[in-house]
Amino acid sequence: MCFGYDGEAALRRSLVEKGAPRRHVLRGAAAGVAALGLTSGLASEAGAATVAQGRGRSRPRSVPHDKISIQLYTLRAALGGQPGFDVVLQRLAQYGYEKVELAGYYGRTATELRRFLRGLGIRATSSHDGISTTPAALSTKLENAAILGQQYVVVPYLNSAVRADWEQWADQMNAEARQAKRWGLRYGYHNHAHEFTTDLGGGVTPWEILTERLDPRLVHLEVDLYWVFTAGVNLGVADPDRFAIDVVRRAPQRVRQFHVKDRDGATGDMADLGTGVVDFARIFRSHTVEEYIVENDTPDVSPLTSAAVGHLYLDHLDY
Repeated sequence: MCFGYDGEAALRRSLVEKGAPRRHVLRGAAAGVAALGLTSGLASEAGAATVAQGRGRSRPRSVPHDKISIQLYTLRAALGGQPGFDVVLQRLAQYGYEKVELAGYYGRTATELRRFLRGLGIRATSSHDGISTTPAALSTKLENAAILGQQYVVVPYLNSAVRADWEQWADQMNAEARQAKRWGLRYGYHNHAHEFTTDLGGGVTPWEILTERLDPRLVHLEVDLYWVFTAGVNLGVADPDRFAIDVVRRAPQRVRQFHVKDRDGATGDMADLGTGVVDFARIFRSHTVEEYIVENDTPDVSPLTSAAVGHLYLDHLDY
């Protein structure tokens, strides 16, 4: 689930509609991933450094500190009202976060929130905002993003089994992106797994509609690596990491942001970074983005622990 949207339910519906046996839906398919012998995130990190050195590269690359962010939906259980929000953001600053991706304003205006974040040395560079229902709502959304000093506004979730809906949404996102550009903002779309597994007729998927119809000059992609990996698992691909890499490489739109979210090899659930089976080092070697955004919708221990582990992992990952 991302910012209140149930990606797992959407994936299950798409697979059931395709006639997939329930034992293959989402969590049941996780055993197959473990059987693939995929290495853990921590093991792949060490392997990546070895491979880089073996190829003659003197130093492996690392994620630039100032490109690490976190989606605040990860911390929703700890945020609560404004006092809880203030304490959590103070902790994030202590953990080294300089950027956040917003999921609401938590009782503040855009101006008040920007002032508060600046006092902590944090910038809200991105936000999850649904498609606007009216021109006035779109203007407010973009104006607030500009006040906050954001670089990106991202649509977090869409779902339908009707092809025309996806075509209409793509056209609307193009129109909104034109307006966003006038405010100096980049406009993006964030995926789940069902965009790859929903059959809109004739084997056409929502992802194909979006990538064919979204204007690459206006709309970028924020690729959620957990959900792409999970889509690959449920499509039965032998190498879900390669599936994720191919999704990024083949999209006409620029992939500017990653949601960096791990997957538990036994349950298929989300996992704290470095404890699951997604080979982030391999994926990062294939494509560089402008933001690496930590996320875990179901924190392993506590939301703040997931945040701390996520920043530590990215800050020390060599690839």
